[in-house]
This record gives sequence, C-alpha cells and structure tokens, in this order.
Amino acid sequence: MPVWELSSTARVVPPARPRKLAKVPFVELADGRLQGVVSSGSDAGRVYVSSLATGTYAFACSTNNNRPCGGARGGFCNHIRALVGEAVLQYGAERVARYLKADTGDTSDTVPDAHMLVALMTATRPEQGDTSAAAPVFSRFLRHLAYLELEPTTAPLPEMQWFPPTRTVA
Repeated sequence: MPVWELSSTARVVPPARPRKLAKVPFVELADGRLQGVVSSGSDAGRVYVSSLATGTYAFACSTNNNRPCGGARGGFCNHIRALVGEAVLQYGAERVARYLKADTGDTSDTVPDAHMLVALMTATRPEQGDTSAAAPVFSRFLRHLAYLELEPTTAPLPEMQWFPPTRTVA
C-alpha cells in the first residue's frame, strides 16, 4: 500500500497553470457538469453559481440566493465564460473538452483554449438548463472555505472518521 494512502490527507492534483481565485474561487468537473462559483463584476458581496452540462452544454447561472443571472438569456453570460476560462487553467483545455464532450476536431496542429471551447459550445446553440444544482455546488464551495480556516495538520479530521479503516497500521 502506498504511503500516501495511510495519510489523513488526500493527494491534490496540481493545477495545469496557476490561477487567480478572486474572479472564480471554485470550479469543479462533477455530476456531469462543469460548475463553480463566480464573483459578480458589479457587487463585491454577490456571487453566481454557474454550470455547463456535459454533451448538451445546457447552461445555468444564478446568484447564491437563486436569482437568475440577467446576462444568461439565450446564450452564455460572462460568468459562464469566466468559469470555462478558469477550468482550462485549473484542469487543462484537453481535460475540460474531454469532460464536456466538446468535439475539438483534429487538435494535432492547435491546442484548444478557453475561447475555442466557448465558441464550439455556443455554435451548438445550447439551451438554458436547470438551476437546481446551484444549492449543492454553493454548499460544497462553503465547505471548501471552512477547510481553509483550519490550522495545517496531519491529524485526522473528526468529520472524516466515518470512513471504514482499510488496514490496521502497526
């Protein structure tokens, strides 16, 4: 068994490139969507929960208290464009394209970037999707913020102790 599996911490895949967290503090590829939290450009106290569905590119964008985004009417708003851009920085364009099932064609000559991915997805004329995922995404974001407030330690976290032990360490 590798040593890291005996640790109370999980391995973290480093980002493809460093990114600034002020505009998009949380981005993830999960639940069949690219989803995350995007800061408002006009109000420092407001954030938006944005998402893009895999394959269909159905999009959703609303505030953390479930008010619809005014810019996401009939097409991708700036929050969704920012989310795609930060996802490309975090995971790499190839991984994001593969997860979203975006057909980038023959990429032997060019590496896809965020602008190319947005252009490919908007060309399919995606429709506005369901905003029901906003609450769980925002909740996970808040949970991540809570972990940032903890002091660094290698001791087990009590809330994670429900995992059954895989092997007794002597």
